[in-house]
Amino acid sequence: MNLDLTNRTALVCGASQGLGLATATELALMGANVIAVSRNEDKLRAAISSFDISKEQKHELLVMDLSNPDEVKQTVSSFLEKGNIIHILINNAGGPPSAPMIDTDVAEIEKAFRMHVVSSHLLAQLIFPGMKAAGFGRIVNITSASVKQPINGLGISNLVRAAVANWAKTLANEISHYGITVNNVLPGFTKTERLDYLFSKQAAAQGLDKATVFERMAASVPAGRLGEAVEFGAVVAFLCSPAAAYINGINLTVDGGRTGSL
Repeated sequence: MNLDLTNRTALVCGASQGLGLATATELALMGANVIAVSRNEDKLRAAISSFDISKEQKHELLVMDLSNPDEVKQTVSSFLEKGNIIHILINNAGGPPSAPMIDTDVAEIEKAFRMHVVSSHLLAQLIFPGMKAAGFGRIVNITSASVKQPINGLGISNLVRAAVANWAKTLANEISHYGITVNNVLPGFTKTERLDYLFSKQAAAQGLDKATVFERMAASVPAGRLGEAVEFGAVVAFLCSPAAAYINGINLTVDGGRTGSL
């Protein structure tokens, strides 16, 4: 099986922690040069220093805020103008605030669309010419299991994740004949800072301790446990490999079997 990503460059959004960091780490292990992206330069430097680096690899960082599309366009354009080519794009951004849809402020919806939809589209447009010229490209969007089954209390997330999924399917139909695949990976309950935030909020609302909520949620998963970030990162990294060249336009759920739909 060909999993080698030597001489390929991957831009990984949200690479300073959680699922983004796990994905970036796996891509580096497969030989890719990783361009780590987030708003926090210190965390990015720490992330890059944790990667296993061979003599052939060069890892870099780009500091930018995905909720500011103009900043995204300027930062990535400047990087590409230096002659760099990005072969792999991992679209990944922090989850929006949790709240019922009816209570959600319009400004929060607009911010989430800029972060998750508009910036993903801009990045794909900027990077596409290089992928096309190379005859190789991978675009993977880290979304949510809510694409298949909306999650109560996560109104904005349900909305924007579905938008990203449909954008990606449309893109897959349009550009895959250039050797570029576009896929979505949908995490379930995976042990990250985001999950800790959601479960802590739920525990407070129900007057429970956090450990009890974690136990209940783990019990709701057929696999009987919460996922590890490294397990999720490995799935995303596989989709970026040469071996996954004929997997295109799908929503791949990585949730231990919890989602109730196919």
